[in-house]
Amino acid sequence: MKLVKNIQKIAKEVLVNEALAIQKIAEFLDEDFERCVEEIYHSKGRVVITGIGKSAIIANKIVATLNSTGTPAMFMHAADAIHGDLGMIQPEDFVICISKSGNTPEIKVLVPLLKRTGSRLVALVSNVDSYLAQQSDYVLNATVDDEACPNNLAPTTSTTAHLALGDALAVCLLELRDFSSEDFARFHPGGSLGKQLYLKVDDIYVHNDRPMVQLSTSMKDVIVEISSRRLGSTAVVDKDEKLLGIITDGDLRRAMEKGVTMDGKAEDIMSAGPKTVSEGDYAVKALNIMQQNNISQVIVVDGSDKVKGFVHLHDLLKEGII
Repeated sequence: MKLVKNIQKIAKEVLVNEALAIQKIAEFLDEDFERCVEEIYHSKGRVVITGIGKSAIIANKIVATLNSTGTPAMFMHAADAIHGDLGMIQPEDFVICISKSGNTPEIKVLVPLLKRTGSRLVALVSNVDSYLAQQSDYVLNATVDDEACPNNLAPTTSTTAHLALGDALAVCLLELRDFSSEDFARFHPGGSLGKQLYLKVDDIYVHNDRPMVQLSTSMKDVIVEISSRRLGSTAVVDKDEKLLGIITDGDLRRAMEKGVTMDGKAEDIMSAGPKTVSEGDYAVKALNIMQQNNISQVIVVDGSDKVKGFVHLHDLLKEGII
């Protein structure tokens, strides 16, 4: 039985409303936001983010983003703070308190306790006239008109706005720290993302065979070299193993279609100017070259163009880069 309500229409309205809310809070960015970012950047303390309910979930995500981009951060649940967790806060820390209204009973209990720690207090709120905002050193304005919920009750647009403002804070700090892809790799060593940032072709090609033939190598020996090395191709080199070209399975098939016989030589069917990477390049560069040129392998060369080995698409799949 088909539902009467238009599900796609409802979903689009939610997405549009939340997108407009984020655009609106961009207009609220002011000197308070700028000074807050600068003071956190120069601070020797950590960023402690707290909240309750859905705000606590948003706080956890912002903490994760800050930690992964070079700003030490930790989460403290607002309810747990009054039961011992306040002890984690040091005077040099920055405490960001997330709340839509800024006037809940829990917030009114927590704020005076936070101020006693001597740390700086930042309000990330949707009500700049709230108790929390008035008691804070900095106010990050995330005011929204309405929730996406038709009853204007369930935290939807407000939590999206809070999350987006937290991302803006994290990225500003990232930029100030000149946080590079190499820095990012140090914090993300696992998974495909980490491997894209630290795995180098040196880590891969050494495990592969190094198929090579010379210009005068016969077609028969070219086929044997490609078949025995199981990489689907062979480099064509001079006597010093410097790269001259490449012969792939596809080159062999096309040569046969054109009538090239076993009397032919490697130089008759090779492709000059093959795609290469250097020994110290990141593996993701090899992947990009393969994708851009619709090929399945690249040749690794040293500074003098001597062939060191091959990186195959299967190697990158095995390493989990793709």
